Amino acid sequence: MPNDQNPSPPAAAGAPKFSVRPLIPLVAIVLFSGLVVGMGWHRELSLETLVRHRAAIDAFMAQHQVVAVAAFVGLYIAVVALSIPGATALTLSGGFLFGTVIGGLAAIVGATIGAICVFLIAKSAIGERLVRRAGPLVGRLTAGFRADAFNYLLFLRLVPLFPFWLVNLVPALAGVRLATFAAATAIGIVPATFAFAFAGAGLDSVIAAQEASHRACLAAGRPDCHLQFDLAAALTPQLLAALVALGIVALIPVVVKRLRRCGVSEVGRRQSKQ
Repeated sequence: MPNDQNPSPPAAAGAPKFSVRPLIPLVAIVLFSGLVVGMGWHRELSLETLVRHRAAIDAFMAQHQVVAVAAFVGLYIAVVALSIPGATALTLSGGFLFGTVIGGLAAIVGATIGAICVFLIAKSAIGERLVRRAGPLVGRLTAGFRADAFNYLLFLRLVPLFPFWLVNLVPALAGVRLATFAAATAIGIVPATFAFAFAGAGLDSVIAAQEASHRACLAAGRPDCHLQFDLAAALTPQLLAALVALGIVALIPVVVKRLRRCGVSEVGRRQSKQ
């Protein structure tokens, strides 16, 4: 007896299946970062913490300097990969502990590796899917970003007006190549990183004054004794202006390329009219 029921249509061949597996690392990072900020653990990434434990840190560094630098790099990677606030304080601390050169280089290595971790996780989780499913306008924007990715990224890294975590995510969503992202990040963060490391290396007198004031406050039995450091003071208007100038220089090749493209198009239109 024939079956009157129509068979269910076969699944479309080659149809992409949604999987939550690529999202697991990204969700884990968001949840853990939210936990750290919610519990206030990120406040321990401060110069105040460095001063409180300075004696123990100095004693450890005297015997294990290489391990101390490696631990600093590992901590920096974790902070950047989890997008936890405190990278500026860490850079200042690196300059204070290891000097401008070693502290700056350690911060650059940690920040670059941490940024690459975020980039790869975001790219594997939602980057390619977003580009494929986005509309034509977003497609054109991402294509333009890819065409001049290095210069755009260099500008975003040189000018510290944009959140570091945001600059890690946008290139991943735009489909930028890993090599381009890593190179622009490593080069672009050099000026600001060494500037903060240099500022940290010169904090001896400031920290000594803060320690004396803090000890006097504790001796007086006051309950509101805190070490105060104005991290914003390290980003002086002169330094910010210099970084913005470097960022503008990084965009010059993009402007030149656009002008040449417009010039070629204009010549083509004139020749077609003749």
